[in-house]
Amino acid sequence: MAKYLLLKHYRGAPASVNDVPMDQWTPEEVTAHIQYMRDFATRLAETGEFVSEQALAPQGTWVRSDGEGRPPVTDGPFAETKDLIAGWMIIDVDTYERALELAGELSAAPGAGGKPIHEWLELRPFYGAPPTVTE
Repeated sequence: MAKYLLLKHYRGAPASVNDVPMDQWTPEEVTAHIQYMRDFATRLAETGEFVSEQALAPQGTWVRSDGEGRPPVTDGPFAETKDLIAGWMIIDVDTYERALELAGELSAAPGAGGKPIHEWLELRPFYGAPPTVTE
C-alpha cells in the first residue's frame, strides 16, 4: 500500500468547473459538501484506505527563525499569498491508479447550487520508507 495526500486549495489551483467560493455558499450547500466528504471518508475507512483528514481555516502566519536566541520572525496573516491550503485527506491505496480514481471522486463533491465542484485536487505521494540494509 502507498500513502497519498489529496490536497485541497482555497486558491492557487486551477479554477474548478463550479467556481463559486465557499464563503458565498448557503449554509445548506456547506453542510452538503461537508457531509459528502464525511461519507467519502467513512467509505474509505471501511475499505482500509482512509488514513486521516483535516480542514484548515484561511487564516495563518508565516514563521521563520531569526537566529539562535532571537524570537521567531512572523509575516502574516498570509491572505496575500498566491496559494492557500483548505485542507487535506491522506489515503493508503494499492496503486497510483486507485489514488487517481479516489481523487477524481472527491473532486465531485457538491458546491454552489448542489452541483459538483469538479475542483482540482493536488495528488502527492508520501516518500516511502528508507531501504532496508541486508547483510
